[in-house]
This record gives sequence, C-alpha cells and structure tokens, in this order.
Amino acid sequence: MFQALLPARCLPRRLPRRPALPPPRGLAGPGPRPAEEGLPLGRRVAVVAGVAAAAGAAWLYLREEKGRRQRARRREELRALALGQGDFRLLDQAGRWRRKADFRGQWVLLYFGFTHCPDVCPEELEKLSRAVTLLEREPGLPPVQPLFITVDPERDDVAALGRYLRDFHPRFLGLTGSPEEVRAVGSAYRVYASAGPKDEDGDYIVDHTVLIYLLGPDGFFLDYYGRSKTDAQIAQSVRRHMETYEPLLD
Repeated sequence: MFQALLPARCLPRRLPRRPALPPPRGLAGPGPRPAEEGLPLGRRVAVVAGVAAAAGAAWLYLREEKGRRQRARRREELRALALGQGDFRLLDQAGRWRRKADFRGQWVLLYFGFTHCPDVCPEELEKLSRAVTLLEREPGLPPVQPLFITVDPERDDVAALGRYLRDFHPRFLGLTGSPEEVRAVGSAYRVYASAGPKDEDGDYIVDHTVLIYLLGPDGFFLDYYGRSKTDAQIAQSVRRHMETYEPLLD
C-alpha cells in the first residue's frame, strides 16, 4: 500500500534473471577428465605391449604343442610301419663284411639299384651324391653316409660295385651278397625287384623300386624321396629331420 503511494521512480525495479554463462576456457574448476585421458600414454603403451606379448607367447606355445603332437603321431606311425627293422650282413666294395649295426649313430641315405642300370640309377645316385655334398657344406651338421645296396647280386659282385661307385660321391658305400641275403634286405624295406628276360648277349634289366631312403641314427626309416625330388629338396628335408630328430626307441 505504501509502495503504491510512492513516486514511480522510487519503486525498486525487478530486472529479468540473466542466464548463467559458462566459465571461460581454462578457468573451469577441477572436474572429471575425459575417458581418453584416463591413463598416461606410457602406461597405455605398456598395456598394449603386454597384451601383444601374451598373445604372441600363447601362439608360440600352441604352435609348439601342435608340432609336438604331430611328431609324436609320426613316431607311432613309423613304429607301426616297421620299415627296415632287423639286421643284415653284406659285403662292401672292399670285401669287408658290414652289418646294419655298423651304421648305428649315423644318418644314412640309402638307394637300392644295380650297376647295369642304363639311366635311372646313375641319375638317382648322382642326385644323392649332390645332396650329401650340400649337407657337407653346412658346418655343424652331422655327416650323412651314402649307401647303395644292389638288387642284382648275380652280376654285382664286390669288384663290380667298386668300379661302379667310383663315379659318385667318394664316401659312397656299396653292399652285395648272396641272392637270399640281398632279397631279405630288400624285403625289409619293401623294395620291389624283378629281373626281366635276357637278351641274346645274356643281358637283362631289373625292374625295381626307385626311392632314396633316409635312416636316422637309430637305424629306423624316417623318410623317402622319389624321382621328382631335387638334390636341394632332399638336403633341406634331411636338415629338417636332423633339427627335429627324436629316437623312435625310448
């Protein structure tokens, strides 16, 4: 009532409420940090590196475990195959008796053939010789014994082996014996050999298995290589077997 009697200029004016302005940038008080600033850069890098290292270690473990299982399965398969087991007693090109036990502790590349073979046997023996030479050039690898066993003992006597093997690797060892002894060794490695009909000169060809066998230091068969394999591929395979070798007999 009293306010109504006062002059208008004396009445207090109610100014409209002004909206609050945001504080200037850089002057705002402390508040929650953005999510991307939760960890320092160094710690974020360390976390990422730790996760990557753990994932890499897990992958390496799984790969090694897979390789171990594969090698164990391969050992069981070779045991069941029983290829080349047993012993033999044959004559080398110097007339000395040789037994399978003489090669225990050595890596052996073995080929069955005959000295009158026109082309296949010389090609395979040359390839085998080159593979052995490639392996000899790598320091630290154990030596590989190249071994030739005839499938034609009627013509391949000690002297014939000596003349024939002079054209190949200088450490090549040739073995021969009676037809029964040679047949027994071939059967142990499941080698097929069959002499063909004789011609007018009494000559004949022997049809036989064309494979190069790899034997480990325990004397057991580990691998084989057909005609399509090159000397470099054979050497690479032998090297891999040397690196992962585990005796078949515990």
